[in-house]
Amino acid sequence: MILTSNEPFWLIKNGLLASYPSLKRDIETDILIVGGGITGSLIAHKCIKENYKTILVDRREVANGSTSATTSMLQYEIDIPLYKLSGMIGKTAAEANYWACYNSIDELEKLVKNIKSNCGFKKKESLYFAAYKKDVPKLKKEFEARRHCGLPVVWLTSENIEDNYKIKNAHGGILSKQGGSIDAFRLTHDLLLHNYKKGLQIFDKTEISSVKYTPDSVFITTEFGNIIKAKKVIYCNGFESTELIKEKFVKLLSTYAIIGEQNIDDQSHLNNTLFWNTAKPYLYMRTTDDNRILIGGEDEDFVNTKKNDLLLHFKNKKLTKKLNRLLPDYNFRSDFAWAGTFGETKDGLPYIGKHPDFPNSYFVLGFGGNGITFSVIGMSVIHAMLQNKKHPLQTYFRFRR
Repeated sequence: MILTSNEPFWLIKNGLLASYPSLKRDIETDILIVGGGITGSLIAHKCIKENYKTILVDRREVANGSTSATTSMLQYEIDIPLYKLSGMIGKTAAEANYWACYNSIDELEKLVKNIKSNCGFKKKESLYFAAYKKDVPKLKKEFEARRHCGLPVVWLTSENIEDNYKIKNAHGGILSKQGGSIDAFRLTHDLLLHNYKKGLQIFDKTEISSVKYTPDSVFITTEFGNIIKAKKVIYCNGFESTELIKEKFVKLLSTYAIIGEQNIDDQSHLNNTLFWNTAKPYLYMRTTDDNRILIGGEDEDFVNTKKNDLLLHFKNKKLTKKLNRLLPDYNFRSDFAWAGTFGETKDGLPYIGKHPDFPNSYFVLGFGGNGITFSVIGMSVIHAMLQNKKHPLQTYFRFRR
């Protein structure tokens, strides 16, 4: 499954930061991590920190899957609004999940500083605004739900939004005091290199052809016939997990994003905030650390990358038109356009933990618009499970829930 199309900005901007060898021998380990994107790199970091002998493999170059196409918006907001999630899993559980996502952004900031990553991490606010007047009552209900549980939020009128951000055609919104942005492609490489120096073994361009599960081990055979014996396997392969798991547990969607040319104009009124709206599918927008603006959305059911490519020019024009409607005075000219794949779950929550069909295995699948924050939470969930302890959130992330 190919997960990106055309020119993901982060891949072009960064180039080939590092390359690792394919596996050429039989090998044993405590933990095998399948997937070398942002999720796999975070889980590997935790495993190495806890002194597990760890190997990471990827079927392509590391970070060249969905990580190269992510918009890297760090949000605590789950795709399902808090008040709706409360009706689905209970108020206490919904608030706990929102707060876990909130705190994960601070945890990620500490990690970035600890490994001295040059990924451009920046704390930002987040504005969730009404795309249409009819959306305002539900958005105010969401505002009250967040305010009631202590999340630091402020209600902005349409006039406030235009005055503060020069955004027109917004009909009020929730300003949250927690958010951030990074270059996830670079952070993945920085995490992998940091832990490679501490003993993490990394093999990219290593395709798994078969897996055999025994009561105390997992035996993985690669396409070249090499065997990896692991006590535990952690699948961090995102949307490609649908190739392994039989039941339909996630809906795959294609999302489209464009980035403009570097802007010489002052855009300081946009630089410290993430933007997204109530449209279905929702529109999202942020600036980059080199003075560009990124806008994405126009989601469709995932079919294949060929269809993504065919639609890219059309989606580019639609996203540009929507940007011009929101920011009519902004001098925008599209520079990069690409499509990526993401997953939508019925409750907006990830799948993290065991699956009954895969002994001695765990999955960390941070689907949704805030998949990176879910992956950070996954570090502590998997750590608890490896120690045969129960994490307070793991029941909400289980398969077949």
